[in-house]
Amino acid sequence: MIDCEKSEAINLQKEFEWVLNEEIHKGLEQIHHILVECARRFPVALYGHDNSSKQDTFVLSVPVDQLKCVVTLTGDSITHADINFKITRQNSATIVKTSIQNHYPWKLQQVQDASNHLQQALYHIDDVGKNYKFKSSDEVLHILGNILGSLQRGRTSLIVPRKKTMDDLIKSRNMKSLTPTLAEDLAISFYIQSHKLIFAIYQLINNHGEMKYDSTHAECSVPWLNEVLVFFTVGLQLCQQLKDKICVFSQYKDFTVGSRPASPTN
Repeated sequence: MIDCEKSEAINLQKEFEWVLNEEIHKGLEQIHHILVECARRFPVALYGHDNSSKQDTFVLSVPVDQLKCVVTLTGDSITHADINFKITRQNSATIVKTSIQNHYPWKLQQVQDASNHLQQALYHIDDVGKNYKFKSSDEVLHILGNILGSLQRGRTSLIVPRKKTMDDLIKSRNMKSLTPTLAEDLAISFYIQSHKLIFAIYQLINNHGEMKYDSTHAECSVPWLNEVLVFFTVGLQLCQQLKDKICVFSQYKDFTVGSRPASPTN
């Protein structure tokens, strides 16, 4: 009975070492390949790929001529935009026109944030090259946790834009990109939500002494964003699968490489 338990422990230890030496590296290599493909889609200089000069033009509009915006997206910035929208003041409609010129682009911080987190995930994998010898399940879980964290933050950067107050929007550095500048009761915003670029207009309204704001938005789909989010999601899934696999062994706290018990005697 004791010999049987020892034999089972040896086999489990062998499987553990095989997972550590073979499966983890194979999995990390697969994740690395996915993340490099993701990096290639980003319109910024990232991990040896430089698409910062890549340009796309999009039209964002809503019916009845309420809002129309033609933007040129270069890298992680809007380098040109022609903006027209209609507002109502004291029951009369006014057309507001403004623009963004390439000498003062509108920065899309979400793109830069997501690319920084992706770069960090790739660095975590690079830190343990193909010849690296893992010594314990805890060590692997720590590295996988770092990769997962970076990928989750990167994906969230693109899916969940940060909420801003009207005051934040009006005082935003990006508002200085507009020529001519807008009236003090108006603000605009460009942001990313999932695979879409969204353009929003905000107007402060004095409603019987109470300040409120009205908003209108238009959106368009950005193809490379859709691809990036797919790669982020696949990378997260593969990383979680690896983590689940190694978690099976983490319950054996005395398992480390080379800790195999003595072989049973005949």
